[in-house]
Amino acid sequence: MVQQNIALGLDVGGSSIKYAPVDTGTGQLRAPLASSPTPRPANAENLFDALAALAARQPRGTPVGVALPSVIRRGMIHTAHNLHPSLVGVDGQAALTARLGQPVVLLNDADAAGVAEVRAGAARGVCGTVMLLTFGTGIGSALFIDGTLVPNTELGHMEVGGEEGELRASARVRSERKLGWAEWTVRVNEYLDAIDRLFWPELIVIGGGVSEQYAEFAPLLRSRAELRAAHFGAAAGAVGAALAAAGRGS
Repeated sequence: MVQQNIALGLDVGGSSIKYAPVDTGTGQLRAPLASSPTPRPANAENLFDALAALAARQPRGTPVGVALPSVIRRGMIHTAHNLHPSLVGVDGQAALTARLGQPVVLLNDADAAGVAEVRAGAARGVCGTVMLLTFGTGIGSALFIDGTLVPNTELGHMEVGGEEGELRASARVRSERKLGWAEWTVRVNEYLDAIDRLFWPELIVIGGGVSEQYAEFAPLLRSRAELRAAHFGAAAGAVGAALAAAGRGS
């Protein structure tokens, strides 16, 4: 029996698929965030089979949303970062809909995290231009104007100081180059300055794994925009995917 106001969100990463049922009214998890290994290889058939199997654990008819580290346009997958090139050019939304026998929503993973924060998290109720930036293996971005998502911005690839922003300021770069908070935030501030100059956001939400240590580096950040830590942490992609599936993502 389908539970009212519950949707399933699945967040696909290079190593694992995080998933949880979500209360679509509040954005809160209705069960602990769980994870399953991303299949190897993560080609289209293997990945869709794995997602369908996880979705099938919920009551039939439960809305399902899937976040992918990909550019998604009308269900079509155009990039496949950390997954498998066979996904490019595949209508993932149609493939999953066929497997489950019900509509499925696909969206970019940073966009999904942004949906979570705008609808029920750190950016809830904020008007104007809002940006979510996730600092992890790369830099993901989600852009909202008065609550409406502008999808697939991919601003981690924006050039800053002669190279892609995520090659200078991602959390992976900090780890690989053994940068302290002060050294790393110099790079982040250069990136934030470029965001400020090009988009003039009222609010920038800092997400990704590094947001769990936000208090340690927040005093070093500089931005014209107000800065806030993401609310949902590791669950943001799953929460946003679920809200999008329930019709709350636009």
